[in-house]
Amino acid sequence: MEKSSAEKKEIKIEELKIHAEEKGCPVQKALCYITEFLDGPMCGRCFPCSMGSYEAKIRLERIAGGGGSGEDVRALKRIAGNMLESSFCKKGKDTARFIVDWMASDVFDVHAGGGCPSMECRALVEYRIIPGKCDACGLCMDACRPHAILGQKRKPYQSGYPAFEIRQKRCTKCDNCRGVCPTGAIVVVNANFRESVGV
Repeated sequence: MEKSSAEKKEIKIEELKIHAEEKGCPVQKALCYITEFLDGPMCGRCFPCSMGSYEAKIRLERIAGGGGSGEDVRALKRIAGNMLESSFCKKGKDTARFIVDWMASDVFDVHAGGGCPSMECRALVEYRIIPGKCDACGLCMDACRPHAILGQKRKPYQSGYPAFEIRQKRCTKCDNCRGVCPTGAIVVVNANFRESVGV
């Protein structure tokens, strides 16, 4: 259901920023903020803010989705700069300032290269099982709703089981498997860099 003009005005920029700051990844912060800004308090009365916000969202979705490039990062900086200089109201200028602040580090460039240091951008991470830590209890398999985990539960006094593995094309990255693993055998890695966390 679409929000009325009165409801949109009630949403404050500061509230959107607080909600966005709950994310750990600067790209996700910016994407969360701009999405809610477009759906909420943006009035659309000035071209730099309205068009800039829509274009920024497209670029951010591309970067977070694994299809971003250095050109998208440069375009985002240009868009934020134009919004900061030319937006008529404080809301547009604040939005641009927040984006500029979140882009202060090299995290956006790392994303354009295919990695997410915070491991929050789903398209850029994979869940993997460390064979040496896995005791083949099968709890992860039971918790996996899309049936992305292959393996056979270990039985007493038997050996020769193949290692458990996660089929990446079926994995929805819901994190249910990692939550139930008693040995910490499931880790999140950057899909392109193979850098792992928790190994």
